[in-house]
Amino acid sequence: MITQSHALVRGRRFGVLFDVDGTLVDSAYIHTLAWWQAFRQHRYDVPMAAIHRCVGMGGDRLVDTLLPAGRDRGADAEILASHAAVFAQSWPSLRPFDGAKELLAQCHAGGLAVALASSARMQDLAATRKALGADSFIHAATSADDAKASKPAPDILVAALEAVGVAAAGAVYVGDAVWDMQAAAALGIPAIGVTCGGTSAAELREAGAAEVYNGPRDLLDNLQASAIGRLLTLESNPAARTGST
Repeated sequence: MITQSHALVRGRRFGVLFDVDGTLVDSAYIHTLAWWQAFRQHRYDVPMAAIHRCVGMGGDRLVDTLLPAGRDRGADAEILASHAAVFAQSWPSLRPFDGAKELLAQCHAGGLAVALASSARMQDLAATRKALGADSFIHAATSADDAKASKPAPDILVAALEAVGVAAAGAVYVGDAVWDMQAAAALGIPAIGVTCGGTSAAELREAGAAEVYNGPRDLLDNLQASAIGRLLTLESNPAARTGST
């Protein structure tokens, strides 16, 4: 279910979509550990390094990628539930990355639509939003319920764009995983990568990132020179907002 914090200003043409886990909130490795424990509960010994490389995919894809093709798939739902239960234990420990709230605030203040394009469960998204503490700067947010196919499919991004009424041509996407970059590329959206989720700059660029920063603070410090800065410049131009010349 897409949540909307408040109505958008009519005529808004530009927006920024943000992944949440590993991008705005320091939770990528918590997810890694939760998946590792969930797999072990069901007698699968999957290395953490392999799990971390898949974090950012939807849970269904992650399980299918990491477990044997010939397994009893009837247990997949139980593994997903186990991961959810383990991750929920860490909700009180979730913390935003330095600069995350301020980055959202700056985009919002500049007149851009701000959407969280997350494929997390609705309960997990609520927990990360609480940790982020930036709802007044967020126009809409997606959860796993809003897409038929999870990342790297672009469905979540499509849902977020529709929620804020912005076309792909007027958007930028910020994420920390290879799968985020691939989802953005599928729609032709410029992608900004951040390495704070544990994926290297080289991997993010190879997956399609136009720019890479260390994290929200680094992006915020370089905002005007970034792809988001270019949207802010367009938004401040009345002709660009109305589509006139």
